[in-house]
Amino acid sequence: MPEEFHRIRRLPPYVFAEVNTAKARARAQGEDIIDLGMGNPDSATPPHIVAKLVEAVADPRTHRYSTSKGIPGLRRALANYYRRRFDVDLDPETEVISTLGSKEGLANLAAAITSPGDTILVPNPSYPIHQFGFIIAGAAVRSVPASPDEEMLRALDRAVRHSVPKPTALIVNYPSNPTAELATLDFYREIVAFARRHDIWVMSDLAYAEIYFGDEVPPSILQVPGAKDIAVEFTSLSKTYSMPGWRVGFAAGNPRLISALARMKSYLDYGAFTPIQVAATAALNGPQDCVAEMRALYKERRDVLLKGLAQAGWDVPVPQASMFAWAPIPPRFADMGSVAFSKLLLARARVAVAPGIGFGEYGDGHVRIALVENTHRLRQAVRSIRGFLAQDNAGPAEPVLSAAG
Repeated sequence: MPEEFHRIRRLPPYVFAEVNTAKARARAQGEDIIDLGMGNPDSATPPHIVAKLVEAVADPRTHRYSTSKGIPGLRRALANYYRRRFDVDLDPETEVISTLGSKEGLANLAAAITSPGDTILVPNPSYPIHQFGFIIAGAAVRSVPASPDEEMLRALDRAVRHSVPKPTALIVNYPSNPTAELATLDFYREIVAFARRHDIWVMSDLAYAEIYFGDEVPPSILQVPGAKDIAVEFTSLSKTYSMPGWRVGFAAGNPRLISALARMKSYLDYGAFTPIQVAATAALNGPQDCVAEMRALYKERRDVLLKGLAQAGWDVPVPQASMFAWAPIPPRFADMGSVAFSKLLLARARVAVAPGIGFGEYGDGHVRIALVENTHRLRQAVRSIRGFLAQDNAGPAEPVLSAAG
């Protein structure tokens, strides 16, 4: 028998696991590690959402199987969100489906629409499921630049002219994870025109739509006239309402893609636990002060972190959206790559970050820093990083991390 199954052979070892293993080992030895690696919101879910869950779970009728496409009230709530936020009309029956977080939806839609050998266009760097959802499904991935600009548009044109077979789908993700870049509505117009011209499906990941810090409000690709002819968009409640463990997301847009995802999911799951869906409906329909408070919280954390890093001599671009900073590796460490630098930072500063190569080979010159600790802990992290950068770091990492690879 082969040592590895066919689909597993196409998946490299999960890069983040190396740093996570080192982090766990250090904590087991009593080290205080400040974890800024995983984008795992630390704030409590707003009380009115939790109260609705408790109320719903007390009703035994909600304990039965749910429906894989989501309860009608939840799909209507998502349609209402798109109407008030983006002025986009959606049919809750044919253009909206609830998913178990956006990650599950992306992966299952990739499986539904992909034939072995298809060519898929994916920004590099980008969130791992964007490429590996299609790789698992048997596709070949062609990387394109991640920045929403002319360089990306030129790369898309080259990909159509020189890829065999011609690309069948394109991923876009703005605000971006990991780079925190924003796209404009004009950029989306270019993407929609390109996709319609070449009969390419577009999957837009809009998970960070509500985490923005300036006057530039992230748009939806579905705002572009004709977008629903070729595009579907994924959103999530994980970051917007601090509900990551609840696993509630959505796909919205093209009816054919929504139908394909619904058919796939009908074989795989019965949807999220009904009380969770009821609570998610309350989140979307209820008071939105909590969303504004969440934005203010992440902005405060962003400012504390980046000011401190700048004072320590580490210049990091100021993100205008998302809950991440995409930090170039300081020049004197650049040659070591993002995994080695992340492990060195963990060993010497006791701060965990995500190595950029985990988001694609073109991310290897960066690390991603998540704003998932309070300002006190962020200041503590900055002090530790300042001390680390002031040291002579030519030597190897401490022995506690040596077995992590």
